[in-house]
Parts: sequence; C-alpha cells; structure tokens
Amino acid sequence: MILKKTLTSEDWIRASFRALTQGGPGAIRAEAIARDLKVSKGSFYWHFKDVASLQSEMLEHWQLAATEAIIENVDESGMKPEEQLHLLIMLATSTRNEPYGGVLAEAAIRDWGRYYQLAADTVTAVDEKRLKYTRDLFLSCGHSKKRATQNANLLYGALIGLEGLACQQLVNLREDMLYLLELALQND
Repeated sequence: MILKKTLTSEDWIRASFRALTQGGPGAIRAEAIARDLKVSKGSFYWHFKDVASLQSEMLEHWQLAATEAIIENVDESGMKPEEQLHLLIMLATSTRNEPYGGVLAEAAIRDWGRYYQLAADTVTAVDEKRLKYTRDLFLSCGHSKKRATQNANLLYGALIGLEGLACQQLVNLREDMLYLLELALQND
C-alpha cells in the first residue's frame, strides 16, 4: 500500500512561490499549482479560501521566513556585531530559498510588487526592516550614523543586484557579499 503524503499550507505556499518565480504573478493559480503538486484543486481549498488569501499568506510567510527568522537567528547567536554581520550575509546567501524558487524568488516578489499593492507594501516593509537592522549592526560596530546607513544601503542594494547576476552564474553571491562586507567594515 502506498501512503499519499498530505500537503500542508506551507507546501502550497512553496509551490506558489516557485510558480511566481517561473511564471510571474499570473502563475499563482490554484489549478496550475495543484497540477504541479499532482493533487486535486480541492486540496487548495482545504487550506485557503481563495487565491487572494493564498497570496496574502505567501507574503506573510516570506516576511517571517526571509526576514524575521534570519534576524532572530542573528540576534540569538550571541556574536559580536562584526560577526553578526558575517552571519547575516551567510544566512542571506544560503540555500534557504531553494524550496521557494531559489535565488530568483526575491526578484520575483519585487516584480510582483509592481502589480499587486499588498506585495508592494510587504516589500517596502521588508526592505525598511532589513535596512534598519543592518544599519543598527553597523552602528554597533562603531560606525557613525551616516556611514552605518550608507554601508547598510550599499550592502543591501548589492545583495539585490548580485542575486540577479548569480542566477546567471556570473558571480559568486556569497563570496562577493562577504568581500563587500569586509570593505564596509574597514576603518575610515
């Protein structure tokens, strides 16, 4: 007897992010995702009221998994601020996003924000939180407010840009981000 695995809402969310990454916002459709998961559309409605509720849960999940959980992990490390910045880069460039569509997932979410206000609002909130957190780590390293802000902006902007190049295998995302961090940590 073959036991069939029961899908969770997180399975649907992961599959929906993969669909978004591969086909854009229009690919977040219950029928297509059900087909990809090899289940009936009824399974979708067991977990979600409609596609809008799925989209809302996707964005909430992204905010929690790709920002809040990473910040919590770094905060709980007990490391010095410089080491926390290194850990932050290691986590941000890890394979944690593979089940969600890989390195293209964040770019797909940003693109989605061009068409869907809730996605735009979530991206803005995530960006603000990530920038503030990174700036605060640089402040803890003894950088002036201006320099901490500039370093956070440059580091975060580089991550966003380098992810696009990494998907084309033109850069080594982690290595380049760690190099940029070393430059940012250098004394004035």
